Amino acid sequence: MSKTIRLELIGLPDSDEEEMLRLSGHLRHALLELDVVDARHAPSSADTPAGAKSGELISFGALVVTATPWVVSQVVKLADSWLKNRPVRGIKVELDGLVLELSDASAVERERLVDAFLTRLAQPADDAEDTEEPQTPAS
Repeated sequence: MSKTIRLELIGLPDSDEEEMLRLSGHLRHALLELDVVDARHAPSSADTPAGAKSGELISFGALVVTATPWVVSQVVKLADSWLKNRPVRGIKVELDGLVLELSDASAVERERLVDAFLTRLAQPADDAEDTEEPQTPAS
């Protein structure tokens, strides 16, 4: 059974759509080097404007990754390491209703957050309600 992971780049204030699309393309290529089932640009959640031609709009800077459960941790760790030295503020990871935002945190804090997120994913659903959700520190 495959899992669907949504990765969303959080741009800098001066980031534009073209740059976010280019950066998410680089991340997509890195993800495809893992043993993922698929990685593609995420469809936009925005409504199609009236009079627009048919075709699927994409969300700039967002990817949808399909992976087997044993590859999920590799995807999350790749996203974290890919983030280093990139002109983005952060990356948001969504999986099974859990959200992990990696931004404005030191490498040690990010490692702790990633580990807590992966631990939470590994817990049965009824046990997950009793634990604290990983969050980034306030800046």
